[in-house]
Amino acid sequence: MWTRGAQCLLVVSLLAWSGAAWAQTKMTIATGVDPVFSAYYVAQQEGLFKKHGLDVRINTGPSGSAMVSFLINGQIESAFGSEIAGVSNHNLDPNVVVVAQATRLVRWIAVVGRNIDNLGQLKGKKVGVARGSGGEVFWLAMLDKLKLNAADYTVVNVEAPEMVAALERGNIDAYAVWEPWVTRGLAAVKNTKVLKDQEGILEQGVYIYMNLGWIKKNPAQAESFMRALVDATDIINKDRKRAAKDVSDFLKNLDPPLVEQLMTKLTFDMELGNSTIGMFRLAEAQLKQQGKLGKPLDYGAFVYPDLLRKVQPAKVDYKP
Repeated sequence: MWTRGAQCLLVVSLLAWSGAAWAQTKMTIATGVDPVFSAYYVAQQEGLFKKHGLDVRINTGPSGSAMVSFLINGQIESAFGSEIAGVSNHNLDPNVVVVAQATRLVRWIAVVGRNIDNLGQLKGKKVGVARGSGGEVFWLAMLDKLKLNAADYTVVNVEAPEMVAALERGNIDAYAVWEPWVTRGLAAVKNTKVLKDQEGILEQGVYIYMNLGWIKKNPAQAESFMRALVDATDIINKDRKRAAKDVSDFLKNLDPPLVEQLMTKLTFDMELGNSTIGMFRLAEAQLKQQGKLGKPLDYGAFVYPDLLRKVQPAKVDYKP
């Protein structure tokens, strides 16, 4: 039989539980659909966002970079994308800030060609590139590094998920893209090969962007969001098989063994350092060269280290 004290204790417990559930802050975040963005997926699948008091919805699009623009005017709270996407969108809205680098691409991006044996034979051909993405950063860096003439190629703007089909139809002769589209193209289209990967060309990163206005209105929740991503990164590095299953379960179109294999081409670490800034300077220079940079990037306004510094101070060696 329940005593009055036990009943009171039960009521208090239920109120505390419902209060905690009610207090969860809703967030909408966005990115692409490949293992580069594993920190988002693992945090969601492992319940880490909920653990830290957040009710998170993840929207996905053709690429992470394509989704960064939704940070403008606070349409979403966070996005996960490339350097060039961050620079471009910050110049449109200073509330778009970078709070951390989450992933490094080691052998992740490549030029895949069909019926072409080498880069020399690519001259005069059509190359698919997703404008504003890490693939474009790689393509431009490769031209610069190898002293190739951009006018020798016809660049066609194609989103990553459409590239394999476009190559098979003959709409393009090659594409510059990231995994899993490199591996998928090689498997699906006959007479394809990697003409050049990013090794020796450049190392790239993928970044967590947030809306600064939202951070300032929700400082505790923003810190919780960062803690959830740090926790997710720990799982990725300590239990790769478990993380690969989380990513596979979220994406639903990549088997865990393939995800695990693809992850060997990446390194995962929540950080913000001077090497990160070097990658942004390259993206800024590329945009300037293309006439797409409205004004010089104000790094003091663009880089927001405060959140990561609260969670992992040792990982922040960025100096304005």
